Amino acid sequence: MKIKGLRWWIIGLIMLITIINYLDRGTLNYMWVANIEYKLVDKIEDYRSENQAEFLKTEDSYRLVSKKGETLVQKAAYISFKNGGKTVVNRQGIAYDLGIVDSKASPEVASKQAKDLLGQITIFFMIAYGFSQLFSGKLYDKIGTRLGFLASVLIWGTADALTSLAQGKVTLTGFRMMLGLGEAGPWPGATKSNAEWFPQNERAFAQGLFGAAASIGSILAPVVILMLYISLGWKLTFVVVGCLGISWLIPWLIINKKGPKEHKWITDEERHYILSGQPESKMTNERAKSWGELLSNRKNYSVILGRFFLDPIWWMFVTFLPMYLVEEFKLNIKELAFSAWIPYVGAMLGSLLGGWFSGYLIRKGATVDKARKTAMVVGGLIMIPVIISSVMASNAILAVILMAFVLGGFQFTIVNIQTLPSDLHCGKSVGSLAGLGGAAAVLGTILAILFAGKIESWPLLFGLLATLVPLSLISVFLTAGKIEQIK
Repeated sequence: MKIKGLRWWIIGLIMLITIINYLDRGTLNYMWVANIEYKLVDKIEDYRSENQAEFLKTEDSYRLVSKKGETLVQKAAYISFKNGGKTVVNRQGIAYDLGIVDSKASPEVASKQAKDLLGQITIFFMIAYGFSQLFSGKLYDKIGTRLGFLASVLIWGTADALTSLAQGKVTLTGFRMMLGLGEAGPWPGATKSNAEWFPQNERAFAQGLFGAAASIGSILAPVVILMLYISLGWKLTFVVVGCLGISWLIPWLIINKKGPKEHKWITDEERHYILSGQPESKMTNERAKSWGELLSNRKNYSVILGRFFLDPIWWMFVTFLPMYLVEEFKLNIKELAFSAWIPYVGAMLGSLLGGWFSGYLIRKGATVDKARKTAMVVGGLIMIPVIISSVMASNAILAVILMAFVLGGFQFTIVNIQTLPSDLHCGKSVGSLAGLGGAAAVLGTILAILFAGKIESWPLLFGLLATLVPLSLISVFLTAGKIEQIK
């Protein structure tokens, strides 16, 4: 049996698991804090078609009953209102259900607690994620992408499902660290797979497809996760989403049997097209470089420093965007579900266009060096003014539309930085350098989250991210020199 365009089947499967990856990592962020609305009634009815709230005058509290019959009593001081007082709004979610945030604290204090504690849990997730980035790159170089993805998905899918058993901050943090250990693998893994399955002039586009899949996952996350949360509760949501990745392993193991050199299903024409367009395929005596060798060459710091400065922009949005929209614009859970996805549409388009653009320049005769650098600068020029504009927006709709341009510019740039490992190295070192870049990205993100804890103003926090763009581009241009295979 021969399959035409087998390389597109491989990147298609990687895109699918990347979408699932972002659903898994979004579970906590979107269910952490949610504004739940209740219709204020004189007396709660036995048969309810919607959430209802009844004021208990003697206790100065509200009895809140969901349409599923779940009951909660909340002091009036911690309640807010909408629609001229006809709708009662209560802050709920994992942070409150597990008692991690003090439900009796004032809204201001509870908000700061929720932000700080989510930041702390995310830091531990990022530590595990960064550790895994380092060793996942080496692991994928050693055992190959087929088994590498198998190991990663099993770990993170199991971790997300087990999060349904969390009892408090400690167990929740432990499960998120396990999630981070598994979820990091696809980033060096995808870079390595694209280097194996695509000629050089298509790699940035393939990396763009991978980045677009992350954006699609982010688009789907608020809708899918919050709808599951409304229907099933947060515990079953973790189980359902966690099992998706494990199910993905079946087609992955069936289709991705070998690389393009040896795969029995690939056509001769496609095999020749892929291998003839890979400059590293002409190299002999190929061996994997050690971390010491990689760190001793200045060119490799274009990946390490470029991602150290730029990646925190993405992670700050992924981590804090739901809370930002809830706090700054008072969105309820349904309003959040149908607005938080908009910035990631821009990210998806940026991924596709950024990868396509540099590939287009190469096909038109530009060098790899000129094509990659031009694409990075274009993305940077998009990001800086729009970041500043987005934090000055007066309403949620304008804010998320401007943020779509921010993340679009980010992806336009980052897919080209993420392609550099395959531009600089042969197959056996690509995953290792991509892993080092990923670990540097994690370190930058941890520092950004720690810094975020010192800033109480959401607009100021997101606005300061604009300074990271020139720092990233300058570091790439100063260290990369001419982008070409390192001899």
